[in-house]
Amino acid sequence: MMELKKKKVFILLDMLCVLVAAMPCMILTFMFKPFQRGIYCDDESIRYPYEQDTISHGMMATVTISCSIIIITSGEAYLVYTKRLYSNSGFNHYAAALYKVVGTFLFGGCVSQSLTDMAKFTIGRPRPNFMAVCAPVECNGYMLQINCTGDQRNVTESRLSFYSGHSSFGMYCMLFLALYVQARMAFKWARLLRPAIQFFLVAFAIYVGYTRVSDYKHHWSDVLVGLLQGALIAILNVRYVSDFFKDRPPRCDQSDSADNEEMERSVPSLQITEPERNNHYPL
Repeated sequence: MMELKKKKVFILLDMLCVLVAAMPCMILTFMFKPFQRGIYCDDESIRYPYEQDTISHGMMATVTISCSIIIITSGEAYLVYTKRLYSNSGFNHYAAALYKVVGTFLFGGCVSQSLTDMAKFTIGRPRPNFMAVCAPVECNGYMLQINCTGDQRNVTESRLSFYSGHSSFGMYCMLFLALYVQARMAFKWARLLRPAIQFFLVAFAIYVGYTRVSDYKHHWSDVLVGLLQGALIAILNVRYVSDFFKDRPPRCDQSDSADNEEMERSVPSLQITEPERNNHYPL
């Protein structure tokens, strides 16, 4: 009974950590306005026309969420079904596996988005299409306060250029999945399939960054920093939060001695059998 209560406390703690990581993003989005940076009216870098998004927010969410669900759920299901992945806890093996991977993924995603919004709202850099969205009555020289006649919501959004949220979130999701595939798809027959999947995942994230420049939604530097930030958070999350690449001892039978049982309790709950770590392909 006490063990069950401890597990519930740990689950609540994990959920609290995810919520705390998402708080800066939620607070800034609903309670703050971006910094009102002054502009030079003759600045050519903010006088580009307004264009529709090649990759909209809805399409971005659809692709990233779909890829995450398909790759993670199918990957964990296959490894658990073939007994290559198991849990020492009393939970269902598949539920325990999904809980750890999805929890790690959500935590990193919240961290990435919060850092992005902190930069956006603090810096308040105008987008390349700012003048087209703002449509000021009059603009001459340098203006700290500019009278915009465009839709106020779009004007506020046009002050959130640095750095690209599409680029940071897309790169985080796709690189996290690429590293997940690297760790989980440790099969001899996946020698070329694995890098092919990784290529298309990362290529999509980079393509999204390209479209943000061609659609005049971001400056090239916004996209570059966004891609680097998303990649950094994904690597740090996989390296220090997840257990994808941690070595595991082989699974022990229930008939083992008390010493072996004590050893099992001291290691992380999810285990990958050691033979599957060998990716060597004989030539």
